[in-house]
Amino acid sequence: MSANKTCVNIDINNSGCPCTNLRCPKHGVCCECIAHHKNKDQLPACYFTAEQEKTYDRSIDYFIKCRTR
Repeated sequence: MSANKTCVNIDINNSGCPCTNLRCPKHGVCCECIAHHKNKDQLPACYFTAEQEKTYDRSIDYFIKCRTR
């Protein structure tokens, strides 16, 4: 069974999740989201500002670039 069916924090997580991809099955299931992005050498939306998140660029390089301006 997918964690999003058993995650006891999904309502709390969803209310604070900055990701704009509301159709994502991992939305609000932080452990699945983090694992998914880690496997792709990316960071989840919660590491970015709202403006940065809109680019959908989850790369580590983009994260570093944004933090070193």
